[in-house]
Amino acid sequence: MAKVELKQPIVAAIAEDIKDAQSVVLVDYRGLTVAQDTELRKQLREAGVVYKVCKNTMMKRAFEGTECESLSEYLEGPSALAISKEDATAPARILCNFAKTADKLELKGGVVEGAAYDAAGLTEISKIPSREVLLSRLLGSMQSPITNFARVIKQIAEKDGQEAEAAAE
Repeated sequence: MAKVELKQPIVAAIAEDIKDAQSVVLVDYRGLTVAQDTELRKQLREAGVVYKVCKNTMMKRAFEGTECESLSEYLEGPSALAISKEDATAPARILCNFAKTADKLELKGGVVEGAAYDAAGLTEISKIPSREVLLSRLLGSMQSPITNFARVIKQIAEKDGQEAEAAAE
C-alpha cells in the first residue's frame, strides 16, 4: 500500500472536522506537561471543542481550498488544532485563558467565522464572552426596564389608594 493511500483518510478526517466549523485555532503545544495537556483537553472537550494533534503536511492538504488555507503559513513546528462548530469564540477563549497559567502554550493563528487572525487577534477574540453569557446579559437588560416599570405602576397604585382612603375619611 502506498504512503499516499495511508495518508488520505487522515487528510479527509481533518477536512471533515474543519468543514462547517465556526472557528479553527492552531497552537504550538511544545513544553506542556502531561498534566497540563490533560487539563487543556478536558476544558476544550467540556466546551464541545475538538482538539487534535496532526502532522503539518496533513493539515496543509486538508486546508487547501477552504477558509483555513490562510493557516498554512503557521504550520511550522508541532501544531495542534482546536475546532468548534458551535461557539465561535470558545477555542480562542479557552486557549488564551489556559496560556495565562501554561506559558509554554502558544497560539499561532486561527480562522473565526471565515476571517483569519494572528495570535494577537485571537487574544482580542478571547475577550468576547460566550453566547450564553451574552444572551443572559441581554435578557437581564431587557428585564430591568420591565421591572422598573412594574415598580412605578405599583407605587402609583399605592399612592392613589392612600389618597382615596384620605378622601374617604
